[in-house]
Amino acid sequence: MASYIARRKFLATLLGGAAAAWPLAARAQQPAKVVRLGYLAPARLPNLIEALRAGLRDFGYVEGQNLAIEYRFALGQTKSYDELAQELVSLDPAAIVLTGTPAALALKRQTTTIPIILAPIADPIALGLARSLARPGGNVTGVTMYGTELAHKRMEILREAAAGIRRVAVLVNAENPLHPFLWDDIQPIGPLLGLEFRLFAVSDFNELPTMFSTMARDGFDALTFFSDAQFFSARRRIAELAAMHRLPAMYESRDFVDDGGLISYGPNVPDLSRRAAAFVVKILNGAKASELPIEQPTKFELVINLKTARLLGLEIPATLLARTDEVIE
Repeated sequence: MASYIARRKFLATLLGGAAAAWPLAARAQQPAKVVRLGYLAPARLPNLIEALRAGLRDFGYVEGQNLAIEYRFALGQTKSYDELAQELVSLDPAAIVLTGTPAALALKRQTTTIPIILAPIADPIALGLARSLARPGGNVTGVTMYGTELAHKRMEILREAAAGIRRVAVLVNAENPLHPFLWDDIQPIGPLLGLEFRLFAVSDFNELPTMFSTMARDGFDALTFFSDAQFFSARRRIAELAAMHRLPAMYESRDFVDDGGLISYGPNVPDLSRRAAAFVVKILNGAKASELPIEQPTKFELVINLKTARLLGLEIPATLLARTDEVIE
């Protein structure tokens, strides 16, 4: 009898302790405190946004549950980049993610304390956003899609794909402060490859049809671009105009080729946006942006649209097709 009573007391104590632990276990399963992030970009680019969200989900941060993102896009707004940046800064988010050079410069002007995550932009060093890739030294870190060797490689591939080209139009966004640096980078390549480059700067994207007509009228036989979020958002229209004027064009990301462009060589931009999620999580876990090295792309892909090549009357060499990562029929 005594042993039976002892067992009853033991079980009561055990169950009582378990009951006390249940609320703790339940609380542990609740979503963590909601984290607020900012996001600034020239336009709403769904593939880049979804790539970032997917990367954050990999780390357990789900928008609408334990994550809130405040979005600001310049396209269609009467507000300046600085005004949009100031709106985000006033919300005091844990970090602000961005894409595009104008967004990066505006945010840098508005805050030196809130961590800024590049997702991506072209060249943070040339823009004065960071002291070096290894040790940025300020409040900016993230991923870059820039490499000085890429321009030379792209022009080699374009010349191989469209044999006989000599005059190449270089389309730039007049409002992008990085493009003068990139223009300086590409000019020495011309004499090395027997190409002549001419700058075409667009400020009003409604003028693109007129600009493409001018390229064709003036005898340009190929086209290339510099990285720019507004070009990215207008990529279908740009590919249509290039095909209409029979201009073989080299692009910086495969998204242009998916939408009818001829050829691209460069990093996978949505993948870079997804990689930026790891920087966000490191910041949330206490890391300092000044000490997080800015990452460069390590994988580059060559994509060719054969349907567009046929429309342009181009016979892509078999040797180039053999090196292509993906051919779009």
